[in-house]
Amino acid sequence: MAAHRRSAHRKPKQRPLAGSAARTAASLALAGAATAGSVTSAGAAPAEPAPTAAQVRAKVDRLYHDAEVATEKYNGAKERADAATRAVDALTDEAARRTGLLNTARHALGALATAQYRSGSLDPAVQLALSSDPDTYLERAAYLDRAGDRQSGLLRDIKRQVSRIARVKARADQESERLAARRAELREHRTAIRTKLADARKLLATLTAEQHAAYERSADARHGGGPAHADRSTGRAAPVSVPNSRAGQAIAFAHGAIGKPYVWGATGPNAFDCSGLTQAAWKAAGVSLPRTTYTQINAGQRVPRSQLAPGDLVFFYSGISHVGLYIGGGQMIHAPRPGAPVRIAPIDQMPFAGATRVA
Repeated sequence: MAAHRRSAHRKPKQRPLAGSAARTAASLALAGAATAGSVTSAGAAPAEPAPTAAQVRAKVDRLYHDAEVATEKYNGAKERADAATRAVDALTDEAARRTGLLNTARHALGALATAQYRSGSLDPAVQLALSSDPDTYLERAAYLDRAGDRQSGLLRDIKRQVSRIARVKARADQESERLAARRAELREHRTAIRTKLADARKLLATLTAEQHAAYERSADARHGGGPAHADRSTGRAAPVSVPNSRAGQAIAFAHGAIGKPYVWGATGPNAFDCSGLTQAAWKAAGVSLPRTTYTQINAGQRVPRSQLAPGDLVFFYSGISHVGLYIGGGQMIHAPRPGAPVRIAPIDQMPFAGATRVA
């Protein structure tokens, strides 16, 4: 009896799994172990390695170059927007002037109609019958004929002015649409420039002070930097022989700009971008250049590198995104990039793309 009670309280023995049940359990156990292992490895996975100082420098250079490309596109869009603005303003002025002429013709016609109404519009035969003085009637009839001719002329003038005003307003609407498109272009390029420059600043901020200083020294070397080149008083090269007085005036202006900051979209007098500097330099010499690098290269006679003369415009990169003013001896004056003022630099520090002789 006691033995029976002891066996009643004893736990039933676990029987080992067999067949498919055993295989299923083993698979679940392995899957669980793999999952746990993956979580552990994910948690312990090393972070993405930080870029090296050399990689940061290369990316910053690329961002500055891309920003300069966007700057020249911005300059072109701004030039087109300014032209569209002038066209809209001119058409608006023309519409206002023609509206004034229309109102003058309408007032004259109104005054003529009022005078005719007050003088009466009796049939000429009746007026002749009632007139006690035929000579007076004949004078009045001649006046009425002239008034009719004048009225017809005023009506023709009104019709002509209405038609012209309609055409002017249609052209103004077209120019306004172009202006809206140019302004959209400006916003797009402005955003691109600001984004690229902000990205460059963020990358530079990841460098140590020593690495940052090394980058600036490297960039200066590539763009002809150094204190002597950045300073307006000590950065002057030895006098060079210029082909004509205008080239001399352009070079003199560029020398006077040495040390002034690079600011994208700027044309002076206190800051410049690359094409803004060359445009301002030649403007000082009495020559009007277009605004952008890719239009300035076609503004004169193309010359090979072997025949460069002081005053020539020298262009760089395949997209014609940078320009400087050649001063002789393999040197130019240019506005390099944000953070680098106008300076003298060797022309062999960037990929040469061509040269143009302006005058």
